[in-house]
Amino acid sequence: MKYSLLSIIFTIIALTKVNCFDFNFSTFKQSDRSTKLLLSDFANIYKDAIQVTPDNRGKIENYSGRAFYIKPYTLWNKNKIASFNTTFVLNISPQTSPGGEGIAFILASDTALPENSAGEWLGIVNASTNGTSRAGILAVEFDTRQSSTKDGPHNHVGININSIASIVQAPLDNTKVNLSSGIHVTVRIQYFNDIISVFASMGDYSLDSMETILVSPPLNLSSYLQQEVYVGFSGSTSNYTELNCVTRWEFNGVDIGSKRNLLRIIWIVIPLVIIIGGLVFLFLYCRRKRSDEAQEDAYPRIEDQIQHSSMAPKKYQLKELVKATNGFSHQNKLGQGGFGTVYKGILGNNKEIAVKRVSKDSRQGKQEFIAEVTTIGSLHHKNLVKLIGWCYEKKELLIVYEFMPNGSLDKYLFNQSSELELHYSKVLDWKTRNGVIRDVAQALDYLHDGCEKKVLHRDIKASNIMLDFDYVAKLGDFGLARTIQKRNETHHSTKEIAGTPGYMAPETFLTGRATVETDIYAFGVLVLEVICGKRPGNVYAQDDYKNSIVYWVWELYGNGEIVSVVDKRISGKGEDEDERVKFEEEVEIVLILGLACCHPNPNKRPSMKTVLMVLNGEASPPMVPIERPAFVWPAMPSSFKDGEDSSLINGTLTPFTELSGR
Repeated sequence: MKYSLLSIIFTIIALTKVNCFDFNFSTFKQSDRSTKLLLSDFANIYKDAIQVTPDNRGKIENYSGRAFYIKPYTLWNKNKIASFNTTFVLNISPQTSPGGEGIAFILASDTALPENSAGEWLGIVNASTNGTSRAGILAVEFDTRQSSTKDGPHNHVGININSIASIVQAPLDNTKVNLSSGIHVTVRIQYFNDIISVFASMGDYSLDSMETILVSPPLNLSSYLQQEVYVGFSGSTSNYTELNCVTRWEFNGVDIGSKRNLLRIIWIVIPLVIIIGGLVFLFLYCRRKRSDEAQEDAYPRIEDQIQHSSMAPKKYQLKELVKATNGFSHQNKLGQGGFGTVYKGILGNNKEIAVKRVSKDSRQGKQEFIAEVTTIGSLHHKNLVKLIGWCYEKKELLIVYEFMPNGSLDKYLFNQSSELELHYSKVLDWKTRNGVIRDVAQALDYLHDGCEKKVLHRDIKASNIMLDFDYVAKLGDFGLARTIQKRNETHHSTKEIAGTPGYMAPETFLTGRATVETDIYAFGVLVLEVICGKRPGNVYAQDDYKNSIVYWVWELYGNGEIVSVVDKRISGKGEDEDERVKFEEEVEIVLILGLACCHPNPNKRPSMKTVLMVLNGEASPPMVPIERPAFVWPAMPSSFKDGEDSSLINGTLTPFTELSGR
């Protein structure tokens, strides 16, 4: 029966072939200009290639151009986002030294070339559309000249959204690829599961020796682009000039705009559903019995891992915790996280507890359960939430913590209820917030350097900071925490990137590594949001980089207005002059410390010992540049040792698979 069912399923799959949007130009002809391509005024087809900017038969300074495939591509609909890959050959021949400015592969909602888009703008945007949603464009730029201090170096690749500023970029110095050599460069770009990957090699359509040049963070393109886009190229010259040529181009994408797929599936599936319905029911019934037995056999292995760990705390019986939480009633619910729900409970001795019930639907529930119980079971520090016990019974995974009567920090920082605003502003005054920052710093210093094995928390954020009766902060939720087993190791590598967007250090997206420095970056973001009363945001948010609290605070710091970011509820108004000046001095020190922890270069971030010295008034805050430095990789953290890991070799990046948000 099993094989009969599989054969039917495979038949359905074979008959419902996915439609594709694809084309292939092995060379370009003049006739393509009107039938297959859309070219801007100064783009042309010459010598069997697209000349994105004018060739050398006349004036070529300060021009921009665009070239598109003539048909629009449906990038997304309400159900899904399409995936695609494209391969093309570039030939960039400098006419000055250096050449300028570069060429880009683009997805654009509008085919019109922006006015005044020559020079540094690469035909992507101009001064009025730069950084706004009106641009409606994604660009993978191949930039040959550093046009400003904020731009990357000569010969780099970057990914831009609605802006000439790259959200991520990579210099090509450590690769074999030279964009300005006048030699053919073969490029392959892939968009799959929200990730853009860029590969390249020297030579005409040379696919075998391709290097991984750049991998983006997760980018949901439906947030930035219209459903239908045009695919193509843009480029520009300035007083520095070059010939920007595309000699061949292939594109393959899933066509989610076609309705033929849906009709074909309907005609095939409806009759087959009637036929196989009874078989499926019988198959699932038999399988359920076998699955139940297999799961009962598998779960004891989880219990063995906990029982054999020297860190295991007390084991509770399920009936004790069901009774304590009143059957996990909704009235006892304290909150819900990425992997489960937390309930308040009262044990038989009237002791208040918090019980996390790990979700059965969570992909990482079992992994989180084991990590949390075995990692922090034996950790003891006044600023860590104490893990009291655990339970596995009848497929229930439960973790028991000490009860924190004042809940999590985020509720005080971000609760917009007018009824509660006065209460929270009164409780979380500057003295309390400063104490919270110091408490978390002490907890992290203990995890990094105070316990027998170094522990990386990997998910520091306001919702994981709990407050006791006296508003003393304690760090909790160790579901993503990992122990460094060997004392001389300094990082934890993983295929899945774990953490919460907004708190994750920029290098995490490229290396897949958790380090002491990535914990310190998240702590820096926490410092800023505690003082500002503002959520961290996301640097990849649409339109405005100021959605990221780090960029926002750094800009005001550069303008000499850093104190203006302070939460208005604790701004010091109404105090006498001496108290106000003292308040502003203290706040400025801690804000600068937070920015130092969020430095794009992990080498520049202070250790938690240095952080504590600054918070205790024993040292001045680290020097922080007035303007936020650009993130350039590789810039290996000081705690990375040569030869410890091969996920980064000669600047070649290994793509990661998934972002686990909390």
